[in-house]
Amino acid sequence: MSQKETVIVLDFGGQYNQLIARRVRDCNVYCEILPYTTKIEKIKEIAPKGIIFTGGPNSVYDESSPHYSAEIFDLGIPILGICYGCQLMAYLLGGKVISAADDAVSEYGKTLTRYSGDNALFHALPEKGVSWMSHRDYISEVPAGFKITAVTDNCPVAAMADESKGFFGVQFHPEVNHTENGKEMIRAFLYNVCKCAGDWRMESFIETTVAQIKEQVGDKGVVLGLSGGVDSSVAAALISKAIGKQLTCVFVDQGLMRKNEGDFVESTFTKLFDMNFVRINCGDEFLAKLKGLTDPEEKRNVIGTEFYNVFWNKIRESYGSGFFAQGTIYPDRIESGKGDAAKIKTHHNQVEQPKDIHFEGTIEPLKDLFKDEVRAVGEKLGLPHELVWRQPFPGPGLGVRVIGEVTAERVKILQEADAILRDEMDKCGYSKEMSQFFAVLPGVKTVGVMGDARTYSELIAIRAVTTDDFMTADWAKIPYEILGRVSNRIINEVSHVNRVVYDITSKPPGTVEWE
Repeated sequence: MSQKETVIVLDFGGQYNQLIARRVRDCNVYCEILPYTTKIEKIKEIAPKGIIFTGGPNSVYDESSPHYSAEIFDLGIPILGICYGCQLMAYLLGGKVISAADDAVSEYGKTLTRYSGDNALFHALPEKGVSWMSHRDYISEVPAGFKITAVTDNCPVAAMADESKGFFGVQFHPEVNHTENGKEMIRAFLYNVCKCAGDWRMESFIETTVAQIKEQVGDKGVVLGLSGGVDSSVAAALISKAIGKQLTCVFVDQGLMRKNEGDFVESTFTKLFDMNFVRINCGDEFLAKLKGLTDPEEKRNVIGTEFYNVFWNKIRESYGSGFFAQGTIYPDRIESGKGDAAKIKTHHNQVEQPKDIHFEGTIEPLKDLFKDEVRAVGEKLGLPHELVWRQPFPGPGLGVRVIGEVTAERVKILQEADAILRDEMDKCGYSKEMSQFFAVLPGVKTVGVMGDARTYSELIAIRAVTTDDFMTADWAKIPYEILGRVSNRIINEVSHVNRVVYDITSKPPGTVEWE
């Protein structure tokens, strides 16, 4: 870890681990997430300014639950425990944690909490406020040397501290927006307790990364697979800033992108950056492979395999030397199981290279950044706003938004409908109110009347959601007049469509994508 002062988030299975890290970085302090299985020798090697224990679904008194060696408390490093992390701190240091069912009641959701101001975490905050609780166990007795610093009506230890050692625990979740002044609590831990300088800035990141790429690459070439998505685009811009024409971007246009998107990607990177841009148009080949397929997993596998083959065949043909670059970002590394992390899913930008291709190394300039940090870098590098703030788009493209068999005609219908939806949302400014919106071609035909004649044509579904993290999402409450304009234009301007419906399913129970 080259840079800077670092705070470690030690993950005990909490759903908010990445959110905690983001809150730390929001305070201009670099943060890494490590699994609870990380050896203490590695933590000593990193020498962090502070450590944060995450929440988790387990009970600390269950010996099969995630634990850590009590030796971590002897490192002289400040520690903040959150929820399960607070209970674990208490348990390991000799306190008592019991089930709420034995004595008190569990707490979930917004809870009025009363704070003691005579400690570094809360001293500048109001005496009471709403915190976000989610626990069925609670600390009934704090360890020796700790004092209780917050309580609720049902929780005798909503927070605790041993300031002499820099140990703090909170039963609630300061990292979520529901906790009033939660960000200030985290900032207080970082600056008042850990004494961080706060030197994590995007400007310094760009300068440092460009210098590192120049040193690593020297006079060699770099090949990057450019998808047109945010991550690979920002990686391309950053590498181009460092080495210019030594970078070759290979863009596989599989014909399943949104309307005119391939041309937009090519225009952006050939006009704005000094690089070699190679576009492979292979939409017909992909459609041939997809002929007759209707199962979504089969389609995903075929699209992924074909993309892999087309890309690496081009590399074999012309570029099998120098360095390989990927748009890997920090959540990709966590979810794909790099290091000690458990593998959740393999990301498209975390793939194995064919054994017959031998690059000198792999360059991943964004591997330490979260998505919003990647967007910030993209803006500073001069990428177009519509590319930097591009919404999530599935790796298989429209192949999984065309439900059922994917044909050239059906892709064109969906592209046209989706383009109208985006145009209307942009014109009225409502696109800023949503996290993601798109059109789907469900493969359902319905009876209609157009020009006094009976029609039997395709149905278009509109999907739009609002969310903070995409773990959960609510359907967007688009005003009726906007939906009416979208429906009217799609039916009048897109051939073979006679009906438009709006998906009002939240996640859960639905997912954002239909396939």
